[in-house]
Amino acid sequence: MTSNKIISTASKEGRTALTEIEAKKILTEAGIACTEIKLATTAKEAAATAKKMGFPVVLKIVSQDILHKTDVGGVKLNLNNEDEVGKAFDEIMKSAKKHKPKAKIDGVSVQPMAKPGIEVIIGMSKDQQFGPVLMFGLGGILVEVLKDVSFRIVPLTKRDARDMIKEIKGYPILQGYRGHDPANIELLEDILLKVSEFVEKQPEIKELDINPIFAYKDGALALDARIILES
Repeated sequence: MTSNKIISTASKEGRTALTEIEAKKILTEAGIACTEIKLATTAKEAAATAKKMGFPVVLKIVSQDILHKTDVGGVKLNLNNEDEVGKAFDEIMKSAKKHKPKAKIDGVSVQPMAKPGIEVIIGMSKDQQFGPVLMFGLGGILVEVLKDVSFRIVPLTKRDARDMIKEIKGYPILQGYRGHDPANIELLEDILLKVSEFVEKQPEIKELDINPIFAYKDGALALDARIILES
């Protein structure tokens, strides 16, 4: 199993933070749809990968020592050709090394730009008394500003998942507020249940953040993911 191998490799290396590439491999195996992601170690490789993947693309720094990629100038969006990708690669590497000179940098990830959707977040943290607790809310910066989230203890039932989604104040946005497309609520319930099952099977995971997930009327896609292991 991919997840066991990734987790045991990280443990052997004495690290608790997985890279986004590792986190997405694990989540994909758990049945959660994520954006395609490939590692590039040079500007030339990034440009070639992007061309093969199809434009526009996103580049993000890949480092176990950099959890908040935007804080170090480690993300470039909406790149439309090979020249833009090559330039963005160099800018990301330069900025990351400036902000975090001691960080171990693997390279950059190349990912397709996802079409806009309703941003939601699913997270997990461990409570000393109750164990793993799942969190659901509107994603992106909204979760930080509005703190509009709901919580349930793992394992979740289908009813728990449904109630978590309906409880948030932003639920009307998911229903298709003012003529915007609604999110597929049943699919979001299914993702919550899959995450619940996943964290139950992986007690080595201390924290999990999937933010944002773009929710569409016909699907949902995880754009970014962070997994922290128990030390």
